[in-house]
Amino acid sequence: MKPSTLSYISKLLDNKGLKTINEDALKKFIAEEDIEEKVASILKTQDIIMDKWIIRSRIIDFQNQSIRISNGTVNTNYNYAFTPHFFSEKHITQFEFSDIDDLGLSFNKETNSIEGVPKKSGTFKLIILFKVAGESESTDFNRKEISFVINPDPKSLWKDIPSDKEAIFWKEDDKSSSGKLQEKSIIVSSKRGRSHKNVGSFRDDDFSFKSFENTGWSIVAVSDGAGSAPFSRKGSEIACDETVKYFEETILANKELESFENKINSFSETKEELLLEEAKIEAKKTMYKAVIHVHEKLQEIASNTFQENPNLFEGLNEINCIEHFHSTLVFSAFKKFEIGYVFLSFGVGDCPIGIVNKEQTSSSLLNWLDVGEFGGGTRFITQRDIFHSKERPMSSRFSIHVQNDFSYLFLMSDGVYDPKFEVEANLEKTNKWVDFIEDLKGNNEDNTTIDFDKPIEEVEEKLNTWMDFWSKGNHDDRTLAIIY
Repeated sequence: MKPSTLSYISKLLDNKGLKTINEDALKKFIAEEDIEEKVASILKTQDIIMDKWIIRSRIIDFQNQSIRISNGTVNTNYNYAFTPHFFSEKHITQFEFSDIDDLGLSFNKETNSIEGVPKKSGTFKLIILFKVAGESESTDFNRKEISFVINPDPKSLWKDIPSDKEAIFWKEDDKSSSGKLQEKSIIVSSKRGRSHKNVGSFRDDDFSFKSFENTGWSIVAVSDGAGSAPFSRKGSEIACDETVKYFEETILANKELESFENKINSFSETKEELLLEEAKIEAKKTMYKAVIHVHEKLQEIASNTFQENPNLFEGLNEINCIEHFHSTLVFSAFKKFEIGYVFLSFGVGDCPIGIVNKEQTSSSLLNWLDVGEFGGGTRFITQRDIFHSKERPMSSRFSIHVQNDFSYLFLMSDGVYDPKFEVEANLEKTNKWVDFIEDLKGNNEDNTTIDFDKPIEEVEEKLNTWMDFWSKGNHDDRTLAIIY
């Protein structure tokens, strides 16, 4: 007789209030009435019930467990990894995610993760079909639902309202160009920012460039119109066009750089620093006249516009009406000499000019930025006080840079600088410029690759595509000129 049988009957009788006479009598009762077989059947049934309850408890526990996974975003790579033993610790022996391929997702069992690129937005129920330890192969899978939110593609939320072609000083919403600057090539793209597209306002940025074969000089200018200035779109256009025009029709036509060039050539032979310093002073004086010309031209256009349309200048008079045209301006004129490339650069505002050497082991920032400690801290070519500022003398806004050769020369508006460099200090770091170059070449979330060895028309087209990169909170106009 099994001890378990005797123990079971004894406890049963006690629970019912029936006292046994003695153990021998109980054993005799069990033997004569075939009680042992009946008790074995009961114990087996109890085990079956317990096993089934354990299985059911595992199912219920998993179904009731709160599982939160991170939200996805349409057209953005998604990956949510469960901990390595997430399912096995919950006694899950088999499982699969049902129909998540409809959302553009799949489950990777090797990495224990949900991955893919969500295709549609909304709140969905991810279905896990599963079995727990103890369930047979023939039983149906159990179901568990997990709430999953896929946010819409942020880009799709922005409107693209064309600017008003009937408005005064209308210009194209997007503009790009390419060409040769002596031995170098140039591609430029200027794009209306998403914040402007969303309300149908204008592209305030602009650019201009030209190469002068007979002199060997080339010049590139970029301007960012102030968003708060109603006609800054025209101000930036005038600033760039007049810079190039003055360089061509006055500086080069009158051979105003001839003395400068002679001193540079002499310096390359003698290495006399005094010659270089004298050359720099002459170049600054010449560039200063160009800057004065641009400012005066802007004042002229503003005054003429005021006389013709005074109703557009509420609160302003003919003298300060130029404030409606507020724009930054950076430009760089360069030429190859025996000593290397010589760059004559100017900057007012927050548009950087950066150059990277041929080996991409060093970089230089060719202008000082007016960034301020708060929004609106920049300065403009339209402001008279920049010409007699004690805090930032006009002479400090010019630079003369000599470099043997270069891989890239960049001029950009803050619509590119802010998202790609974030802070002004990064413009002084070579590794940040190298990262920027790698970004252009394809190391970016959109996998947009610019192959600078391709025909220039194709490179220009790729730059236009690259300029549409997404950066949260950065939706201003973008202008980028690349000389390579």
